[in-house]
Amino acid sequence: MWLLLVVLQAAVLPAQLCEAPGEAVAAAVQALSARLLGLAVDPAQGPDPSVYLALRLAGNHDLHGEEQYLVRLQDAFQHRYGRSLQAAVRPHAVPHGHPQRDAAAAEHSTADAVACRSAEAEWPETGRLALYLLGLRATCPPPEPGPQRSLVTRLKYYLEEDWAGSRQHGHPLTSYYQYSLGVLALCVHRKRVREEVIRRLMVAEQHNRFGHAGSSTTDTEAVAVLAFTCLERERLVGARLAAELQAATRRAKRRMIEAQGQDGFFGNVYSTPWAMQVFIATNTCRTQPAYGWAMAALLENLDAFTTAATMAQVLPVLHGRSYLDIASMRCCEEPNTLMPIGPKLPPEMLGNKMVRLVVECPELQCPQHRLYDQPVPAPAGASLLDVLRVAAAQGPHNFTFDTQDTAQGPFLSTVLGLKARQQKRSYWQLLTAPSTNLQMATLPPGAAVPLSTGVADYRPRDGETLILRLSKW
Repeated sequence: MWLLLVVLQAAVLPAQLCEAPGEAVAAAVQALSARLLGLAVDPAQGPDPSVYLALRLAGNHDLHGEEQYLVRLQDAFQHRYGRSLQAAVRPHAVPHGHPQRDAAAAEHSTADAVACRSAEAEWPETGRLALYLLGLRATCPPPEPGPQRSLVTRLKYYLEEDWAGSRQHGHPLTSYYQYSLGVLALCVHRKRVREEVIRRLMVAEQHNRFGHAGSSTTDTEAVAVLAFTCLERERLVGARLAAELQAATRRAKRRMIEAQGQDGFFGNVYSTPWAMQVFIATNTCRTQPAYGWAMAALLENLDAFTTAATMAQVLPVLHGRSYLDIASMRCCEEPNTLMPIGPKLPPEMLGNKMVRLVVECPELQCPQHRLYDQPVPAPAGASLLDVLRVAAAQGPHNFTFDTQDTAQGPFLSTVLGLKARQQKRSYWQLLTAPSTNLQMATLPPGAAVPLSTGVADYRPRDGETLILRLSKW
């Protein structure tokens, strides 16, 4: 009888078996959830679907705070997508079953598919819309299905546009990461997609084509595998394709395990949570030693997750959840005990530091290759973004830069007037090289390594060389 109860409990809550063990660890994880909630309730922080997903997948909740955050999220997306979201139901706001509104939503769904062709965005917003649809599915209770039809139609259009607009290059217009998120979101909503749409991802997995800017190969491969697992689990594909998806999942997991570093991370500390979601979603977190090793590494490095975006990335796995759990969420008797904690201010660091700032451009595009190479004084606790601001303010070298706000924080978009253009698959790569000599010496080949954090999070050391390199992905 006791064994039967254990089996039944595992069947009801399989993901919880993967959560971080121990009472002390549970307290630290809850504190991290509370800090994310503190950032979420800050009106100065823009709403982010991944933050909402992390709050919904947590073990403890502030249901009122989550509801208010969803309202802000809907308002932000309302501004972006117009009438497609006007009928979106806010939780607890509208009774179930509104035939007139549902009929109107169905009537507009075809019109919205046409409107996609004249959307404000010049580029498909596949990942952005996918995360928002995942967020809508995680509401409690979920919005009526009718108002979401136009958004699902739009996401399907984005997937087709994402690929068709760049067939000659053999990759999506945005990235395989966003494309995978799109397939995953449709699956979580139990919407079928054409087999060709799925096979595009499978071909990329088979030929290791997942590398792209803004996210590591591990991130992309993990999201693709989550999509594969969801399609097979929800029985949205035939038996033959399901078997191929299972094989692709096994290959990807094997590559992740083989590539795990001596530090326990899959890729780096920030890509590791994505890989761990794969082991959670495939119910192998308890039997795979690589998962336990990665969990231990994460718990030793929780201080690395300081922004809302990075906290949202790690919290689901610390609670033993993956994005696939969204498809089966049941919001019954959720603990309403979480209290927000205000953001921790970084410790004050006295003194100054001197870093070397270098800007490089491909020789075919820039004959000079090295466009900027100067020492920059900055406060001891300054981030890379602070260093760039100091460089822009000091003369007479005329350093200029610009950033673009994203869900992952500021993204370096322009340096010295040169823009990173997604159409040309170019981006500003951030690198670091140890340096004991701040003179303008040439860096030896291989001396620089990519940063694993963003421009606002990385804090360079005194004497370090920072390189901004216009690169292709």
